[in-house]
Amino acid sequence: MGAVVRNADAGVELTVTWHGEIVLDRIPLGFTVNGAEVGTNAELVRVSERTVRESFRLRSGKSTGLHAYEHHESVHTFRTGEGVEWQVVVRTARDGVAIRYLLPALDGTARITGDRTAVTLPARSRNWVLDYQTWYETPRFGVDTTDLAPGAYGFPFLSRLDDKTHILVTESGIDGRFAGAHVVAGDPEPDGSRTLRFTLADDSVEVARGAVTPWRVILVGTLPDLVSSLLVEELAPAVSPDLDDATWVRPGRAAWSWWSDFYSGAQLDKQKHFVDVAADLGWEHLLIDCGWEETWVPEIVAYASRRGIQVHLWTIWRDLNSPEDLRKLALWRSWGVAGIKVDFMESESKDRYRWYDSVLLETARLGLMVNFHGSVIPRGWARTFPQVIGYEAIRGAEYYVFFEDQALTAAHNVIQPFTRNIVGGMDATPVAFGAANRTTSDGHELGLSVAFEAGITHFADHVDAYTDRPAAARFLSELAPAWDETVLLAGDPDSHAVIARRSGDRWFVGCIATGEARTIRVPLEHLNAGPDAQVWIVGDDAATGLAERTGTVSDAFEVEVARDGGFVAVVAPAGTEVFRSEPRPTHPEPVVHPAVADIGTDGTASLTTDVGARLRLPAGWSVDRVGETGWVVRPDSSLRPGQLGVVTVERQGDGPVPVVAHARVVQPLTPGAYALSDLPMLSFANADGPVERDQSNGGGNPRDGQRMRVAGQEFERGLGTAPVSEARFHLGGRAETFTGAVGVDDESTGRARVSVLADGHEIFTATVEAGKPVTTFDLPVHGVRTLCLRGEPVTPQDVGVHVDWVSTTVHI
Repeated sequence: MGAVVRNADAGVELTVTWHGEIVLDRIPLGFTVNGAEVGTNAELVRVSERTVRESFRLRSGKSTGLHAYEHHESVHTFRTGEGVEWQVVVRTARDGVAIRYLLPALDGTARITGDRTAVTLPARSRNWVLDYQTWYETPRFGVDTTDLAPGAYGFPFLSRLDDKTHILVTESGIDGRFAGAHVVAGDPEPDGSRTLRFTLADDSVEVARGAVTPWRVILVGTLPDLVSSLLVEELAPAVSPDLDDATWVRPGRAAWSWWSDFYSGAQLDKQKHFVDVAADLGWEHLLIDCGWEETWVPEIVAYASRRGIQVHLWTIWRDLNSPEDLRKLALWRSWGVAGIKVDFMESESKDRYRWYDSVLLETARLGLMVNFHGSVIPRGWARTFPQVIGYEAIRGAEYYVFFEDQALTAAHNVIQPFTRNIVGGMDATPVAFGAANRTTSDGHELGLSVAFEAGITHFADHVDAYTDRPAAARFLSELAPAWDETVLLAGDPDSHAVIARRSGDRWFVGCIATGEARTIRVPLEHLNAGPDAQVWIVGDDAATGLAERTGTVSDAFEVEVARDGGFVAVVAPAGTEVFRSEPRPTHPEPVVHPAVADIGTDGTASLTTDVGARLRLPAGWSVDRVGETGWVVRPDSSLRPGQLGVVTVERQGDGPVPVVAHARVVQPLTPGAYALSDLPMLSFANADGPVERDQSNGGGNPRDGQRMRVAGQEFERGLGTAPVSEARFHLGGRAETFTGAVGVDDESTGRARVSVLADGHEIFTATVEAGKPVTTFDLPVHGVRTLCLRGEPVTPQDVGVHVDWVSTTVHI
């Protein structure tokens, strides 16, 4: 690879060569600062050169482990006629070229409003692109340069310049000092060529002394060269010493219920089922999407930990948009949560990248893995912040939920391994067997599990959809959690992709195709699998959807695929086991007593645990150990009467995931009256979404109810439930009476039997019916520690009834 910077009549330019031939000629360099263009009428001041030799470790991605690289770097310093000194830094690697701009002597700040950098595509070239959108979820498509419409296109932008030479244009090394960029294609030139100009997401970006742009990256080579490239990561800043040994980053496979059951994030029992099946398949993670409730998150974390499964929680970026909001991350981590999925950033502005900086630093400090959804494309954070285990920035399987007809095409899928996935892990949520109106075959869907790479792959479908297809379940249980190496074996962005990923001594092969049914040949010379290697193939079958076969191979094998089809395969050396997966064992729950501990007059609470256990506390809490099993916990002074905190007890299991249990530490109620809806629940069950506070139940989402109304009478305070339901509260023996009323909300019909239990004993029962006024109660609860409100439909025809517990008050 070669790169030459020249100061020509038209301004500063870059020429890129590959194998001695010019690939890109006369790329204009420079930018506009404070309204003045630098790059034209420039005086060359000096040139310095050096060799950059570094190494880094990837915890997830197309090739985990330690990587060494060597770049040639040249720094060209120029001066404008007005005396502004600026630099262009050029890095040359074996698989591409990168440039970035600096203002090394800037006094104060300046504003960048434009970029001269531009790439001209020859008329004979072909491209694979997506219309630009700040969250990168438009379909990707192939288009000849002569037919490329003027307009904005997102990175990475792939072009085939001739039969062998390809370029991939993207960025690397971005942070909160910059805005992102994309390219804008202009009108065609007379010779049919087309120029792509780098364009900033912000109209104006304030910069300080030093680097003023990220790296503008141009990968150059064959398609296999590009697919295996790590240049984007090589150009990113080095990892901080605190993260250099981030062994807590755990790539793998995740069960995810949202796609198949939209409201399931609010249902603890459904999440437990996903844990059970994921553990039986040997997977590593559970993602709980929108709807989760903090009351039961500790319980699912503990349940999952006993099978070696780690829990990740969905959230929205704006809920983490201040120092106060970011404290939620420490709270969730204190429960034992392993990671977060952050959604809806949908911006490339400098301001949003400053938000990314905050979240990256805080999750690194806490030891939380991060999946960015509704996000920008990867720009090298896998090196700098290894806890980033995925980004969306792709039109993935969730679009089947939003658009039933032609949400995804096989052609769109096939382009991804050659474009989006080259620059980093993508959370495309593959293997959507249950997608309505999909055109892809079952083999194609299963092939996505290998063809698409993410640090944690969140499988779209219901876990039962996989166990109902034994061959698919078996393959997904064998699928490795991380990759040592990635190779493109065959394919083209317009036809098919055959990707091989190695884990240890086994290769996993995934093929996705677009177009008519045909036979696809898979060459194996790059795998070094040895003679008579074993192969297990799962592919298309017209009768059953999927069929499997085994055999031995040496140089290649062939597979018949359906229209828009595909397949997967495992290749293992002769004499070794092809099938190695096992269900995850169940570990006993750690001991912690009591499960609910009251804070005494000295401001402490006492707990007893197993020998060798350790505690994870909320921020601001402290603890003293008493002997081998005792603990004296000091909560933060901000804990109000009736409020509780969760203490996590950890015991190391057989693997990397600690087995956990939880205790609630409660600040006792003091004399007064307390609305029940202001007090935390110890636990709840509800037929439709969470138990709602001060509103009706609504539907399956949190906070989707409305003002409570029973027989036309409105109520401001209370709990909205959907029987079968149960809500448990801790009174700690402090209360005297419990008052309130109960009835069926006007948003539903039917009848329900309701009851109040005191320490498990029923002290009130009634039958409530839609359209009838509330039933009031005034109950003695002296000495009662646990209060439970329960509801159930009277008959099967009453399923869907919503019950409001209104004006419920605890009197101390």
